[in-house]
Amino acid sequence: MKKNIVFTIILLLLFLPVFMWLAWVFTPKIKFVAAIIDKTVLTKEGQEHVSFNWILNYNRYTKTSKDPYEIDHDYFGFFPLEDEEYKLKGLERFTSKQLEQLSEDADMVYFTDTYGIYNNEWFQKTNVSERSGMLYGGLSAKDVELLALMKEKKKLIITEFNTIGSPTQARNRALFEEMFGLKWTGWTARYFDNLDLEVNKELPKWLINNYKKAHNDKWPFKKSGVAFVNDKDQVVILEEDWHLSNPMPHIISTKFGQDHYGLPKEIKYSFWFDVMKPDPQVNQVISSFNISANKEGLKELKKIQHSK
Repeated sequence: MKKNIVFTIILLLLFLPVFMWLAWVFTPKIKFVAAIIDKTVLTKEGQEHVSFNWILNYNRYTKTSKDPYEIDHDYFGFFPLEDEEYKLKGLERFTSKQLEQLSEDADMVYFTDTYGIYNNEWFQKTNVSERSGMLYGGLSAKDVELLALMKEKKKLIITEFNTIGSPTQARNRALFEEMFGLKWTGWTARYFDNLDLEVNKELPKWLINNYKKAHNDKWPFKKSGVAFVNDKDQVVILEEDWHLSNPMPHIISTKFGQDHYGLPKEIKYSFWFDVMKPDPQVNQVISSFNISANKEGLKELKKIQHSK
């Protein structure tokens, strides 16, 4: 009897993934048209939009009545080819009539990244940690036009870092800010687990050079911390212990966000983020960044606040 029970349990465990897969396969498909814009696609794996594609396909959302979303071509933006060749298939080629039709057809628009592709990233044998001329990127006038149409039709709009930061032109940024009731301070920031130049060889060279230029060629940091940089290439570093009691930034959600959207109370975030000022009369903020700064850190944050 015991052997039979054990055998049955083992059999169920072995076939459970198959059962789960079959249940997913036979789940009804739902047509849901998502206009995905990604201008930062270095490989066909589509790093910036691959997670969103997985969510769509896992939940059985399809671009037509039956076709799933495919990472390598179901988006607008930069398309990598072989041998440093590429195609540009962004919204910039659309007429106003085509954008109007897209806004009718699409259930949502999702700007995953407009940072773009730079020469040193795309063309080989160059230093990817240095800045170089832009190959393609930035929020364009056509992008803004589609956003306005989608907003007018009260359709879902999602934008991520980097949507209106560098290299977006000031005019398009201003149009976006007015449309959505927020203001970019000009600052972006990122957590680094090690600021020691001898240990962390992946620290951006432009970040290091800009800091040294303003501080007598010195870089005194050895621990983890958060680097702030603005659109004038000013750099402010907040280091663990010296400026920060906890160097890891956290996203903190309000009780409303937790209750209505199922958001966690807080979550660690260790990549780049924009420093924004939302208009409280237009927007309800349900999540925000938190950095645990001590007295010295608060002094540096005040410098950032009053620098522009």
